[in-house]
Amino acid sequence: MANPGTPWYRMDNASVMYSAIQREEYSAIYRFSAFLHREADPDALQRAVDRAMPRFPGFAVRIRRGFFWYFFEPNPSPGPFVQPDSADPCRPVRFGEDGGWLVRFLYYGRRISLEVFHALADGAGALVFFRAVLAEYFRQLGEDIPADCAVNLDEEPSRGEIEDAYRRYAGKVSRRQLGIKRAYQDLGTPEPFYTFHVTMGFVPIAQLKSRAKELGGTITEYLAAVLMHLLLQKQAQERPRRQLPVTLGIPVNLRQYFPTETLRNFIMTVQVSADPSLGEYSLAELVSLVRCQLRLHGSPQELRAVMTRGVRLQYNPLLKVIPRGIKNLIMLRSYPKNGVRPYTATFTNPGYFALPEPMARHVAHMEVVLGQAAVPRPHVSAIGYGDTMEITVSGVQRENDLEREFFRFLVREGLHVRVESNRL
Repeated sequence: MANPGTPWYRMDNASVMYSAIQREEYSAIYRFSAFLHREADPDALQRAVDRAMPRFPGFAVRIRRGFFWYFFEPNPSPGPFVQPDSADPCRPVRFGEDGGWLVRFLYYGRRISLEVFHALADGAGALVFFRAVLAEYFRQLGEDIPADCAVNLDEEPSRGEIEDAYRRYAGKVSRRQLGIKRAYQDLGTPEPFYTFHVTMGFVPIAQLKSRAKELGGTITEYLAAVLMHLLLQKQAQERPRRQLPVTLGIPVNLRQYFPTETLRNFIMTVQVSADPSLGEYSLAELVSLVRCQLRLHGSPQELRAVMTRGVRLQYNPLLKVIPRGIKNLIMLRSYPKNGVRPYTATFTNPGYFALPEPMARHVAHMEVVLGQAAVPRPHVSAIGYGDTMEITVSGVQRENDLEREFFRFLVREGLHVRVESNRL
């Protein structure tokens, strides 16, 4: 949140963590793309970005290194400049390059993409920003897009859009997230830097929803269960001496429980896990398992308690006086234990991206990509738009067995799947 009388922004819990652990081997970048019905116009896109950026001060910042903490300050550099897209998306951010900008706008053919460093915002906040840029882009092309189709760029931003909602909603009870401490690690062979593989599958939402309903779950619960099913099979085929739980990290949007206007980070990751030592699981049982664990560990009471622990750590009087370099070293060393080993994979679904009709007729489909993981294993993400769910498997691992089996499994389930990939 901006501090009265000072031109800088205090970081939230997620911002502090992502800034501390960012390095060449880990890209805390994610991407949203709109695939249009006609070729992208980079000049119109640049005018739209220039027009929209002042309305979103939380994205128009750079990271500065203080003695005790990182912090955000308004970025005085020109830009961000629209760039041609690259074959390997979600490149790691370098704080001292590209004018210090932490967002990127890219174009290729009929695709317009926004990449965001996760310290700035979560997917829900970034999609609000992206929708406003797209609306202005279509206006720059001469289309009649009413102001109420997205955030009105002529209105002043509210303080609520840049609030630290974690701090606002921290409660009295603090506790560590309960769950698996060591999960099966689906590690592959790392590719040379920076070779980033992206495979996308496009599936009719109606078919997905129907199949998920047959098994008693939502689309998110169904896709997470399919991923767990394949990872359980993969571990069994490796014949380890002792099989470990297969655990997914699934981000939960806290705004559904704690009202806020914030466009910054306001998510918590919930563990859902299946322990193969207890026996085999049918797909229906995995859907039920995911459903129950998301409701249990994703309850507002548990989420607030875990949120409170993070806020108390950030504002701990002892930690506040430890130099930033030492804090960074502590977080870097603890991240493998707390952020890698407890998870087999990440699955995120920011939900359905709705556009009003004046904008929707210009967009064919949406795409989402999660950047490079801290270890060579895949991330899985999904986004709905129109009548299509786009599902992405991304990572720097050479092997492609997981994405191949994932989409083959959906086909065996009776779903129509169209696949695209940047793999050669």
